[in-house]
Amino acid sequence: MADIKAKFDESFSGPIVVDPVTRLEGHLRIEVEVEAGKVAKAYSCGTLFRGLENILVGRDPRDAQHFTARACGVCTYTHSLASTRAVDAAVGVQIPTLAAMIRNLVMASQFLHDHVVHFYHLNALDYVDVTNALKADPAKAAKIASSISPRKTTTESLKAVQTKVKSYVESGQIGHFTNAYFLGGHPAYVLEPELDLIATAHYLEALHLQVRAARAMALLGGKNPHPQFLIVGGVTCYEALKPEVIKEFLALEQETVKFINEVYIPDLLAVAAQYKDVATYGGTSNFITFGEFFKNDADLKSGYFKPGVIWGRDLGTVKDFNPDKITEEVAHSWYAGADAPHPYEGKTEPKFTDLHGDGDRYSWSKGPRYEDKPCETGPLAQMLVAYAQGHAGVKPVVDMVLKTLGVGPEALFSTLGRTAARGVETAVIASQVSAWIKEFQDQIGKEGKKAKISEKWEMPKSAKGVGFVTAPRGGLSHWINIEDGKIANFQLVVPTTWNMGPRDARGVGGPFEEALVGMPIADPKRPVEILRPIHSFDPCIACAVHVIDPESNEERVFKVL
Repeated sequence: MADIKAKFDESFSGPIVVDPVTRLEGHLRIEVEVEAGKVAKAYSCGTLFRGLENILVGRDPRDAQHFTARACGVCTYTHSLASTRAVDAAVGVQIPTLAAMIRNLVMASQFLHDHVVHFYHLNALDYVDVTNALKADPAKAAKIASSISPRKTTTESLKAVQTKVKSYVESGQIGHFTNAYFLGGHPAYVLEPELDLIATAHYLEALHLQVRAARAMALLGGKNPHPQFLIVGGVTCYEALKPEVIKEFLALEQETVKFINEVYIPDLLAVAAQYKDVATYGGTSNFITFGEFFKNDADLKSGYFKPGVIWGRDLGTVKDFNPDKITEEVAHSWYAGADAPHPYEGKTEPKFTDLHGDGDRYSWSKGPRYEDKPCETGPLAQMLVAYAQGHAGVKPVVDMVLKTLGVGPEALFSTLGRTAARGVETAVIASQVSAWIKEFQDQIGKEGKKAKISEKWEMPKSAKGVGFVTAPRGGLSHWINIEDGKIANFQLVVPTTWNMGPRDARGVGGPFEEALVGMPIADPKRPVEILRPIHSFDPCIACAVHVIDPESNEERVFKVL
């Protein structure tokens, strides 16, 4: 591992703008002010107005899931689930046990698919130099790969990958790698060529594996993206009760789990071991999670993962989660007003001024707060809460990761910790999938011909309801007010908004902004370090990023994966 002191340019001071960096709901602009080679101030600017809340007003509450699902094409299931849970709560229906199990199985598939895609295709190439893999010794690489994984890797398979990459480079047609940060060398990349070759090979393999993982979701959900099996009161997929469908679903999940255990987790640990300096920055202070995999959607404490709040990195105390304490700040957002209402009273009234204009408003994102404090949500928050609670599935895996990397719990509060937590969450869910499928089969056998996957209900004239989901990106909630049987107000409080929200009325920044401060910048013209903590939150990054030099107005165009 390179000395961290050699990884940043102490002579550079000035602003850097990365725009656009796309996120879950649209595009993200990151502005930082650098002093002596490190980020001193940061601004997270959401540059696309969503407006889904306004589109929903006046519609049938049952329509909500179909509109909100289109908020994102990556987390393809979570928004529709949150909307359905919100209406379930508003109408007061408790879904059947089998329906809850099916919803959870599809959610497990969503996690396993999403986290694999994130690691290899959205995050890993911030650390892996693909062209450096051409310098690798395939035999040595095969030996390393076989030593860190129970899977046998052959020299011939890695030679084939190396030959493929070489042909791309020599032709000058290397597609999405053309303008990446690492071409031409970059001081922030430290992997030896053999690890770069192994990771590149698995990057390509994961492209095929994620198709299989997505198929599992479609098998129960009817299609993917945007499964169509959810209804208020349960689900519609009676096909899921058939033994042959369950058998195919199990086979697809086992294939995905095998890849996670034999490829993803070993790669994560191998790469992380070479980037321990990334454990020194990118951290935040407060964490919130809603729990997930509920036996009863109306009871967040019934989940396999429990809800909770951690203040000030204190793993000795987990506070109970109270939905009444959530507010959304708009003091620095492009919305009318400056108050911070609870989501049930929330308004989405766009009022664009200018970047850093009226009252220093600089984002279309609102700023969710819990007890008036910013909170990170996502795999790190969920794993920290579970770890602090002594979760039987989580604690040994976290301890194993810390021991393997030779770091203490303090390393969890960092970019490295956030990336590792996503792997821990994946491994824990993967370890439960077969057991959850067996429980599902047993429940089908128990209910027999009386098997039930939906419950009757009636639409009230007036009601309120909230649907909580812990999505792969973190805590998601949909809040619905029903009047005269129609949607009177609908608010989405999404994971990326929790994490990327701007400063609040007290001048306190959100988790993105907190995580960026203090980060070293090795090359101001290629600031990959800015992307590392941002990618670790998984805000759905697109491939094109443009950097404008504030002195010369020179536009530097490159692609980020």
